[in-house]
Amino acid sequence: MADWTRQLRPQCFDDVVGQAHLCAPEAPLRQLCESGALGHSFFYGPPGTGKTTLARIIASVMALPFYECNATSLKVEQLRKIFEQHRNTLQRPLIFIDEVHRLAKNQQEVLLPVMETNAVLVLGASTENPFFSLTAAMRSRSLLFELKALKHEALEALLERVIAQASLQVDDAAREYLLQSSGGDARAMLKLLEFASAIDLQVNLTMLKALRPTALNDGSSEAGVHYDLVSALIKSIRGSDADAAIYYLARLIEGGEPPEFIARRLVILASEDVGNANPQALTLTTSTMTAVSTIGYPEARIILAQTVIYLCGSPKSNAAYLAINKAQKAVRDGEILAIPETIQQHSQHYMYPHDFGGWVAQTYLSKPLHFVALKDIGYEKKMKAWFAALKESSH
Repeated sequence: MADWTRQLRPQCFDDVVGQAHLCAPEAPLRQLCESGALGHSFFYGPPGTGKTTLARIIASVMALPFYECNATSLKVEQLRKIFEQHRNTLQRPLIFIDEVHRLAKNQQEVLLPVMETNAVLVLGASTENPFFSLTAAMRSRSLLFELKALKHEALEALLERVIAQASLQVDDAAREYLLQSSGGDARAMLKLLEFASAIDLQVNLTMLKALRPTALNDGSSEAGVHYDLVSALIKSIRGSDADAAIYYLARLIEGGEPPEFIARRLVILASEDVGNANPQALTLTTSTMTAVSTIGYPEARIILAQTVIYLCGSPKSNAAYLAINKAQKAVRDGEILAIPETIQQHSQHYMYPHDFGGWVAQTYLSKPLHFVALKDIGYEKKMKAWFAALKESSH
C-alpha cells in the first residue's frame, strides 16, 4: 500500500496548502529562508498541518544536511555526534526536533552553545506552544511560528490533487466526508483515503464510514455546518438559553461528534464565560471531560446534557478572559517589569501574609498595572468586595 503522506509531501513552499502566512512569496519566514538568513525556529499547531513538511522544505531551500529527531527518544550523544560530524565542514546541519516541548533541560543545555555560534540550525515542532516549555535562553535565540488548522478550501485543494495523481474515483459524498471528518488534519484525511483505496479504487461513503465511523473532531456532513453548530451551542449557553443549547448539543451528538471534543469546549466556556461568577462550573466541566472519555456514547450524552444545563443556569462573567488578554498584550507590547526584591526567591525581606492574619500590604509589582475588573455577578461580587476591603485597609 502506497504511503501517500510521504509520497505526496510538498517539495517547495508553493506546494504547501493552508499556510500562506508562512509560505507565500511575501511571507517573512519564506523570505528569510530563501535569503539564507533564517535563524533557529519553532513551529506549533494542530496535527497534520505541515510542520515536518515545512522543516524539510527549509532544509531543501537552504541546502542544509537534514537530521530529523524526536524529543521523546533523543539522546544527548546523538546531538554530539552530529556536531562532531559537521565540526570542520562548510555546511552547518539542520536539526529538526519533533515534540520539542518535551526537550529535557540537559538536552536544551547541549543545544545552546551551537545555537549561539550558529554551528547548527535548530528547528522544532509541537502541537503545543513550545515557548512555555523552553528555557529563556532557548527562547531568546529563536523565532516562533504558528501553523493553522487547515480550512475546508485548503483540504479540498489537497484532496483534488491526490485524487488526480492516484487516479481514484471518489464520489461526492465520500469527498465531503473526507474533508469534514478529518478535523483540519491533512495527514488524517490522506490516511483514510489511502486505506480505502487499498480496498477499492472506487471510493464511496459507506467504505469510509466503515473505516472511520465518527469524525475526528467534526460531526457534520456539510461544509461549515460543524463550526456553526459548535458556535451555536457555545452562544446559546453564553446566552443562558437551555432549550437552544440542548438542541444544538443533540445536533452535534447525532452528527457523530466525539463526546471528548464537546466536553473540551465546555471546559473552555466554563472559564471564559462563567468564570468566577460560579467557580464550580470549571470543576463540573473538568469532571465531565473525564467521565465522557471513560464512558462514551450513548450514556455520555446524559452527562453532557447535565453539564450544558448547569452552565446555562450559571451566572456569567468574562472577567478572567479579559484580564489575561490585557496582561498578555502588555507583555507582548514590552511591559517587562523587574520583580520587586521583596518577593524574589531568596528575599530576606518578604512578609509572609499568614504571619499578619492572612494579609499584609507589600509591593508585588514594581509599577502599578491593572488588568482585573471583576463584575457584580454571582460569587465574583463577593470577590470584588473582598479585594475592595483589602485595598481600603491598606490606607
